[in-house]
Amino acid sequence: MHSHRLAAMPRGMTSPIAKPWINAIHAYTPGKAKSDDGRVLIKLSANENPLGCSPDASAALVEARGTLARYPDPASNNLRDALGKTYGLEADQIVCGTGSDELLNLIAMGYAGAGDEIIYIRYGFSVYDIAARKCAATVVVAPDKDYGTDVDALLALVTDKTRVVFVANPNNPTGTYCNDAEIARLHAGLPADCVMVLDQAYGEYLDDDGPAAFDLARKHDNVLITRTFSKIFGLAAERIGWAYGQPGLIATLNRIRAPFNVTAAGQAAAIAALGDTEFVTQSRAHNAQWREWMASEFAALSNHGLKVIPSWANFLMVMFEGKLSAEDAYKGLMDAGYIVRWLPGQGLGSGLRITIGSEDENRGVMAALRAILERQA
Repeated sequence: MHSHRLAAMPRGMTSPIAKPWINAIHAYTPGKAKSDDGRVLIKLSANENPLGCSPDASAALVEARGTLARYPDPASNNLRDALGKTYGLEADQIVCGTGSDELLNLIAMGYAGAGDEIIYIRYGFSVYDIAARKCAATVVVAPDKDYGTDVDALLALVTDKTRVVFVANPNNPTGTYCNDAEIARLHAGLPADCVMVLDQAYGEYLDDDGPAAFDLARKHDNVLITRTFSKIFGLAAERIGWAYGQPGLIATLNRIRAPFNVTAAGQAAAIAALGDTEFVTQSRAHNAQWREWMASEFAALSNHGLKVIPSWANFLMVMFEGKLSAEDAYKGLMDAGYIVRWLPGQGLGSGLRITIGSEDENRGVMAALRAILERQA
């Protein structure tokens, strides 16, 4: 016997090269928790719940540690049942995911590919761009209207290649809200083979909690609503999201999602969180109170060129249109011990997104900003 090696075929490359549509992706950048020199800061950059999470959810998480050797329920059956009861939805038309981020990516993957188009509004959630590019779809960005959703601008860009339209409502990172009538008008103007995605990560902060969106998804087979446990429920560490829509849409997402995508502990904590309605009510009230307070504080600084975009979420987007730039304010707040979100990569270099924190955090960050303005005067 003798052995031989096949001659290596020349490829002209010295290492693996990612597909061009993957190389075009700018990786998601999460909100920072530390300063550039490594100091731990008061974190107002990721829209987390300053009240933490429900004590019931924490207890459920601890109890679930006793089953670490077992795979979780792959279909999240008990969690879907709890979601159905809480929101008045059909449990078999719900799918759970590793945060709503996973589901947004799966929607793009399931309904779009090379040659197709995915539309989102300028200043929309940055994951939409990533999700579209991951499946080689063409990204189409619609102009905004006052930093929010412009239905006419979206509809003007729809073509026979449009497969998905992403709308964050309330919008992240600007906090704007598009009313039910406008959302219905958007849907009415879309072709039947185009999926309209209403990303309601901040839906629980709305006074009416967006029932019209669920009703739209119940009546039409091309609407998906996505939600998360990372915001008002305070379970960001566990990465739990969910989507609601007609059976055909849900079947597509189930076909391509990871088989054990929500941990057993996460499922247990989420179920407990849904049961603690008092915590949710308290979180919503705290947010409304301090969002209004902070907005009024910023309004009092309008003579310095600061402008607040009206918000329906748990943060404020503040535009710096005077002598103090957003970048300098960002760095100054970091020096003072606070980290907020500066988003030049999303075309918002003149703004800062500031999470509504605890009373002490809110008062502290405003005092720090006033001190920066006074030093510059």
